Amino acid sequence: MKIGDFSRGGVGRGKTAVQALDHDMKVDQKLVPVGILEPTNDALTICFSTSNETSDLIVDCLEQWWEDNYRSHAAIENLVIDLDGGPHVHSHRTQFIKRMVEFADQTRFSIKLVYYPPYHSKYNPIERCWGVLENHWNGALLNSVEAAIEWASGLPQKF
Repeated sequence: MKIGDFSRGGVGRGKTAVQALDHDMKVDQKLVPVGILEPTNDALTICFSTSNETSDLIVDCLEQWWEDNYRSHAAIENLVIDLDGGPHVHSHRTQFIKRMVEFADQTRFSIKLVYYPPYHSKYNPIERCWGVLENHWNGALLNSVEAAIEWASGLPQKF
């Protein structure tokens, strides 16, 4: 997602119109979201980074999610992770597999990685969360990382 004074093609929610640029020629900063959706209770966690999406970023977000949630999930022994066919989480990426093995060793989980077939992301439940996020901040001026994170924090916690 591009951060800057760009029009998001929506309707402003305030009393005055949001002044925005109609072209995104100069991007101030980039923000990369990584989502974790718990299908048993539809709880959504979104991690953001200003770097590129990498295997390390994805596992870092998973580790942060576990650190924040291990008390409420103490009985978990098995973890099933649904993944798309993206290049950063593919099973032939040695860095991703290395980090997942380290996470499994640290948490003592039995982890199963389940990959959606190519071009079938519409069946991945996390994908509907991105549409909800886009609709939520539609018309907002996301001209800083803080503004984008603040808008994202206003999303419903359950999907």
